[in-house]
Amino acid sequence: MSTTRVLIAEDETIIRLDLRTLLESAGFEVCAEARDGVEAVELAAASSPDVAVLDVKMPRLDGLEAARRILDEQQLPIVLLTAYGDPEIVARAGEAGVFGYLVKPFREQDVVPAIRTAQARHAELVELRLEAHTLREALEARKAIERAKGILMAKEGLTESEAFERLRRASQRSGRPMKVIADAVAATLG
Repeated sequence: MSTTRVLIAEDETIIRLDLRTLLESAGFEVCAEARDGVEAVELAAASSPDVAVLDVKMPRLDGLEAARRILDEQQLPIVLLTAYGDPEIVARAGEAGVFGYLVKPFREQDVVPAIRTAQARHAELVELRLEAHTLREALEARKAIERAKGILMAKEGLTESEAFERLRRASQRSGRPMKVIADAVAATLG
């Protein structure tokens, strides 16, 4: 398994250095360090981290808006680091698509589990999105095939099974998916 590359965005130098030392001692690679939200967005694009740990309160651009902008460009787990346990900030973090939340002063034993949990939740989300996309494609194919079958039944006087068999054979002969054949039938005869 490759080393996890982490972007750290924290305006307080001492905390940023502590976090870097902690992460590196836990086996992570700190690929970039930002002092404010604008720099975090730029470095995320330039360094392609696997995970980002962003402070909420930073100059020029806060961590929540930085997270939103980073996620607009690339999908990765983001853990927010904050001195504020304010429920509004927690709610905004969830809306922004953040996967983890750590309150300062953070303890060493909390940081790695928060990052690993964020990575696991992110992987689940990616898998669910892929599954949803696959299901949408299958549904669209099914609709196209049903439409084409209906057209063949009406125009050619075929039964449903005969119409399906004609589509299947055309698909096999052409080496094209049935949806492509069904779309062609609908465009030609529909």
